[in-house]
Amino acid sequence: MAETVQHVEIRPAFRTIGTCEIEIPPPACIVIFGGFGDLTRRKLMPSLYRLHKQKLLPEHFFVFGADRVKVERDQYLETMRTAVKEGAPADYDEEGWADFASSLHYASFDFDIAETYVSNLKDKLVPLEGKYQTAGNRIFYLAIPPTAFETVVLNLDKAGLSKMRKSGYPYVVIEKPFGRDLESAKHLNRILQACFSEKQVFRIDHYTAKETVQNMLMFRFANAIFEPLWNRNYVDHVQVTVAETLGVEHRAAYYEEAGVIRDMFQSHLFQVLALTAMEPPVTFEADAVSDEKNKVFRSIRPFPLERLAEFVAIGQYGKGEIDGEPVPAYREEPGVSAASPIPTYAAMKIFVDNWRWTGVPFYLRSGKRLKRARQEVSIHFKAVPHLMFADMLENSIEPNTLIFRVHPDEGIGLTFQTKKPGTRFCLSPGPMVMNFSFGSAGLDAYEWVLLDCMLGDQMLFLREEAVEQTWRLLTPLIEKLEATTEAGIFPNYASGSEGPEEAKQLFEKSDCTWMPL
Repeated sequence: MAETVQHVEIRPAFRTIGTCEIEIPPPACIVIFGGFGDLTRRKLMPSLYRLHKQKLLPEHFFVFGADRVKVERDQYLETMRTAVKEGAPADYDEEGWADFASSLHYASFDFDIAETYVSNLKDKLVPLEGKYQTAGNRIFYLAIPPTAFETVVLNLDKAGLSKMRKSGYPYVVIEKPFGRDLESAKHLNRILQACFSEKQVFRIDHYTAKETVQNMLMFRFANAIFEPLWNRNYVDHVQVTVAETLGVEHRAAYYEEAGVIRDMFQSHLFQVLALTAMEPPVTFEADAVSDEKNKVFRSIRPFPLERLAEFVAIGQYGKGEIDGEPVPAYREEPGVSAASPIPTYAAMKIFVDNWRWTGVPFYLRSGKRLKRARQEVSIHFKAVPHLMFADMLENSIEPNTLIFRVHPDEGIGLTFQTKKPGTRFCLSPGPMVMNFSFGSAGLDAYEWVLLDCMLGDQMLFLREEAVEQTWRLLTPLIEKLEATTEAGIFPNYASGSEGPEEAKQLFEKSDCTWMPL
């Protein structure tokens, strides 16, 4: 079937949410590969529904789910309705769902067969694009296992669905993990380069779209009193923490291949590290911000593989209790090997060797089945140089700490010393706290990245160089750990604990304060 593109006059439109104006994207369709899968049901469909309810989607818009599962459209809609009711319960109503569901479509086909990308995708998209007047703008969202990325990208290209046209764009959105090491990441980048231009590729890391993570840049570069302190002269060390109480859940097959370093560090934690350490960009635009983040990655000191114990600690959770309920060890989870050497926890000490940060350690830690769910970045400032109260106080004065709370209770806190009322010399840390109150107007991370992708804004997405630079740092480390980690050392921390003792020792050896969970 020959393609006909409906020409729709596109004018920038905005909608006020709270006190902010949010740009509404131009007409588009989103094709979700893996449209019946777990990610679509848990994240994508509830997020698209909430955007629809807040009138942030374009008027000319539809969703086309594609998957291997053979179901009729009625069954697909019922499955997605259940997903939206569970994923966005506060926003769900029957009228809103009926309106949203009218723009949902589905087709099943084998992703491995190139011919079906014409008969079951291209030939079905064209009449829908005419009906909804989406101007030929297509977003291919790969919510599929990483092993299928290459096949789908190549077959999209063979079907003539990847190239830019006079009217209408094709974008491709790729979920993490982007490769499993440096060579596989390079290979996937080469495939993408052969089929799409870099401006068409959106490598997603939804963690960078979290409100508090985005707020770090604004806090640093819009407040004159903090940026002069943001360097080795005043900062003692930085901690980035992503702690989960959840176990491996339904992701055992993936996690047995990935482990915590591939899953959390290569993208999420390294991206937060870059936002914390980067220099101010020339302009607040995607390319300028990416350039500064890439400079950070190029400045990170390689891990000394012969002395890894001084810089890295890993662990795997055993039995324990979470919120008073017993939970199994990692090796007892369904789908996990009984002698698995896969780490579910890692802590790293990293140095950024540039003018601003030389000598300042950055501590990154992430793990599953820990005492409390907590995601935060803490900036630990140096102690005051002269303690005139030394002879009057039994304990040392705690240095100031600036904390960005990503989850839960999003906000920013600063601790400082104050005199305890009613005493002459007694000091105590006083908190200054700002909580982010988003209410129903707040957009979650997936809603932001979906909007930005439709707008063609790559600010929250990863460029080719960033992906390869992080893998270049982590691949030798992962290979060394996989070659030397003996299954007998695991499990080495109980579920519901703070993590392995070796991780705490990384902090103590450098006289840094371990931030308890």
